[in-house]
Amino acid sequence: QVQLVESGGGLVQAGGSLRLSCAASGRTFRSYAKGWFRQAPGQEREFVAAISRSTFTTYYADSVKGRFTISGDNAKNTVYLQMNSLKPEDTAVYYCAANSPDSGSYYYTPRAADEYDYWGQGTQVTVSS
Repeated sequence: QVQLVESGGGLVQAGGSLRLSCAASGRTFRSYAKGWFRQAPGQEREFVAAISRSTFTTYYADSVKGRFTISGDNAKNTVYLQMNSLKPEDTAVYYCAANSPDSGSYYYTPRAADEYDYWGQGTQVTVSS
């Protein structure tokens, strides 16, 4: 079991930056691949980025590629999402997620929501134009 708590959301102007953090407690975080998803009002939850258990492999949605960076610090049991050049369409609740421990390749980056078993409570990101 792992518990996830996101932080770092807020209100920012278009073109600005935010860094989201996801702190894990419970079983060591290095056993899990991690991902970030987001959900805007009236829309389905969508994949944003993922990082493998090894932290060597990352994958991004096309909509954020080149602007967002996912990284992990297994020693601190924390995963980050650095968001630059933010746009109003990035406004959403952002969720951190972790998959089943020790599942799949050490370098695999899950991209579907149903591949993840643990979710944080979410943090709001609002980008004003």
